[in-house]
Amino acid sequence: MKRITLGRSELEVTPIAYGTWQFGGDWGDVDESAAIGAIRQALDLGINFFDTAQAYGFGVSERILGRALADELRSRRAELVIATKGGLSMEGGELHRDASPAFVRRGVEESLENLGIEYIDLFQMHWPDPSTPFAETAEALGALVDEGKIRHIGVSNFDVAQMAEFSRTRPVETLQPPYHLFRRDIEREILPYCSEHDIGVLAYGPLAHGLLGGRMNEDTTFPENDWRSSSPLFQGDTFTRNLEIVAQLERFAADRDVTVSQLAVAWTLANPAVHVAIVGARQSEHLAESVGAAELALSAEDRERIDRIMEGAVQVAGPSPETV
Repeated sequence: MKRITLGRSELEVTPIAYGTWQFGGDWGDVDESAAIGAIRQALDLGINFFDTAQAYGFGVSERILGRALADELRSRRAELVIATKGGLSMEGGELHRDASPAFVRRGVEESLENLGIEYIDLFQMHWPDPSTPFAETAEALGALVDEGKIRHIGVSNFDVAQMAEFSRTRPVETLQPPYHLFRRDIEREILPYCSEHDIGVLAYGPLAHGLLGGRMNEDTTFPENDWRSSSPLFQGDTFTRNLEIVAQLERFAADRDVTVSQLAVAWTLANPAVHVAIVGARQSEHLAESVGAAELALSAEDRERIDRIMEGAVQVAGPSPETV
């Protein structure tokens, strides 16, 4: 797979990153051997960029990723780009944001141990913490860069004002926002700001958490321990209406001899401000589809047709699915 430069970070990565949120327990039960197999297949398909987070099972996802890539992380570490996120804690069964210097440092040390590596290529603050000044967090991360424990600094789920304030102390190099056909709010201000400041954008949820995978219908249900079981996106009229939109997209994709999931990932990457789409497919054929989307070019006419189809969709916004 081709490599692209991830904004001002200058990291050379594949435009498809493999995400490991699904291995932290929020998407139902986890089969570790199957998870390792999926990560290994991503590697075999040419992906060199892997994204995880401390909050994905609070160490579970990071340890699975470290075990899956253990041989490569020992023999050809420089060829792989490992990204993780920090700044969330679990207290009393509830998620809390904590970007204090002490918590950030402790989290980095724990991530290094979980992953079995000596440095993290890209460390991202998972959510902005309103109780900690950005300058304190940025200074703490800068010190960790100086110590060689992390190489580059990014943020996730930040708005323009938050990125600008953070950057006054330490430049934000990357942003990880939610972005898919049913969620386009970042197009108004966030993506233009990232383009202007050469901030690398790695978008999560390009398949709308499975809705754009083309495998759901009105009878689709989820286990209780899958966050989608209680998400408004997958319930009631919103779900029904958006499934109708997906069916229209499927017909359009079929006319181009591609799948709707490939169309969705290609659409995400077609935005010039977006560098990388994060996918987390567990099945081999689904992952191969996503990788194929990296080579799918959408014309201006294609994008206009997609926009017309999406006029009837219910758009989503807000911090869902991670309401913290």
